[in-house]
Amino acid sequence: MSEILVRAESLARIFEDGSTSVTAVAEATFDLAAADAVAMMGPSGSGKSTLLHLVAGLDEPTGGAITWPGVGPREALRPGPIAFAFQGPSLLPPLTVSENVVLPLLLVGTDESTAHQRATAMLRRLHVDDVADKLPEELSGGQTQRAGLARALVARPKLLLADEPTGQLDRETAVATMDVLLQETRAIGATLVVATHDALVAARLGTIWSMQDGRLRTEVSPSLA
Repeated sequence: MSEILVRAESLARIFEDGSTSVTAVAEATFDLAAADAVAMMGPSGSGKSTLLHLVAGLDEPTGGAITWPGVGPREALRPGPIAFAFQGPSLLPPLTVSENVVLPLLLVGTDESTAHQRATAMLRRLHVDDVADKLPEELSGGQTQRAGLARALVARPKLLLADEPTGQLDRETAVATMDVLLQETRAIGATLVVATHDALVAARLGTIWSMQDGRLRTEVSPSLA
């Protein structure tokens, strides 16, 4: 059996706003194993992003439990073992694209020369090396997304979580970007979880999960997703 990286049991996240509460994730139970490739589908507001944040350790559950048996303790999840490609802008504004991609490598102790070489190669793979010296504010939405993916991939994580990674890309660029994402994660044996609205993106991953009103179904055929 493959090593279990993440285990969730009855995982829940409820947001309180005065007298109102919103259940973003309800009773989610699942395992993520080494080298899994999972697409998580569902409408906007269904809880996909919240669940990704819980898996990344960026948010804390209000119910149930989540552990990372094949990754490490919560305080050591990032940078390194878990990488996150966010749906919205996440590059640090004062740094160039290249500096943003180099940063996670420096934080895990990679020497500066090697870090710059790897960052340059990953930016080239995602066809954004031509904007390496630009600041985030100078990029288009699609360039920002691909630069964020480069930053997530460059440290060779055990688990990569990507929130709508092709949402701002045209079809041709989306296909090419997914090619790189799948090739790179397979090459390093990383687990990949992609939240997406795009059925064509989802169909390229090995497993499709579905979320509706915060409830997760972990066994869904592509025809029902």
